[in-house]
Amino acid sequence: MKAYERLLKYVAIHTKSDDESESVPSTARQFDLAKLLVEEMKSIGVADAHVDDMCYVYGSIPASKGYEDKPAIGFIAHMDTAPDFNGENVRPRLIENYDGGEVVLGDSGRSLRPAEFPHLTNLKGRTLIVTDGTSLLGADDKAGVAEIMTAAERIIKGGMPHGKLLLAFTPDEEVGRGADHFDVEHFGADFAYTVDGGQENVIEYENFNAAACRVEINGFNVHPGSAKNTMINALLVGCEFNSMLPSGETPRDTMGYEGFFHLCDMKGTVEHAVMDYIIRDHSSEIMTARKATIRHIEALLNEKYGEGTVKVTLKDQYLNMVEKIKPCFHLIENACEAVRELGMESVTEPIRGGTDGARLSFMGLPCPNLGTGGYAYHGPYEHITVEGMELATEVILGIVKRYAK
Repeated sequence: MKAYERLLKYVAIHTKSDDESESVPSTARQFDLAKLLVEEMKSIGVADAHVDDMCYVYGSIPASKGYEDKPAIGFIAHMDTAPDFNGENVRPRLIENYDGGEVVLGDSGRSLRPAEFPHLTNLKGRTLIVTDGTSLLGADDKAGVAEIMTAAERIIKGGMPHGKLLLAFTPDEEVGRGADHFDVEHFGADFAYTVDGGQENVIEYENFNAAACRVEINGFNVHPGSAKNTMINALLVGCEFNSMLPSGETPRDTMGYEGFFHLCDMKGTVEHAVMDYIIRDHSSEIMTARKATIRHIEALLNEKYGEGTVKVTLKDQYLNMVEKIKPCFHLIENACEAVRELGMESVTEPIRGGTDGARLSFMGLPCPNLGTGGYAYHGPYEHITVEGMELATEVILGIVKRYAK
């Protein structure tokens, strides 16, 4: 089976995670894909495939005879889809010999256009997979799952020599919990790769330092007709809080290594308001300064409106994995060689986000990230190509070949 055929099968299964849920996994529906993957892994020869009670799928392929001394390499992808947009009733559409132009997404009123997505012109001639505009596609990260499964099948059926290989599929990556219950010791890999990136020739080993910030504002509500010097409008204090953050440091205004403050949600009344931010930066020093800025604003507004008006809760989410990858840079060198062998330029660039691999690297499993061939994740414009998925699968095979030398 080809990787894109697996993707089409997997996206039919609703696996959206839920950041409001406290259960593990956050949604029980993720078990539907997990159980299917276990059955499929066993059918291709991964005899020990299993899913644990927290929805982590594990399996191994024993080393070829004479290759037992080679490093044990793992490949990891996540099964859940992002809660940012509808993930149910996904209706993918294949466009053969794509012309590089605008694609109308069903009857949704949405279109995939080169004006917003300039890379589309580079996909001309490929077979493009899109949604009907009413859901995300789920290539993030079911494409990664499909590519790992396809590579595993080819290795087993083709008799390709290899060291021990480990496969894992995780729940809840999209809500920041994908590594929470990952059993690194049980997994048994010396090194690993997540397959959870974008363009198929990109290798990522630097990511944001990340923190979540909740701002709770307690107002004082009185009749507006007699509110002079008395009312404290929590919503307006929230607007004031946001205006005190550095201008031009939002996701829209930044790129590359530039960090940001991102207001994700704001709700409330005159009496009480809550604002949720994510804070990101590649530099740990600048990240510390960003958190200090938040605390400084909290102090200033409490001084102005009274102690307890503003309460900030900061929670670190993940760290930049670069310091854990540099001591084993062969992971990047081998991946780059595998990309170049396929006639592509290898590109290493920082992730403007994070992956399970970032946290796993700090849990003792160095784990950079490979591209899947997908674009425009987390929304109705998500798309991928059949050819990109095939190349991503070949990159995995190329890495396995190099570690068998």
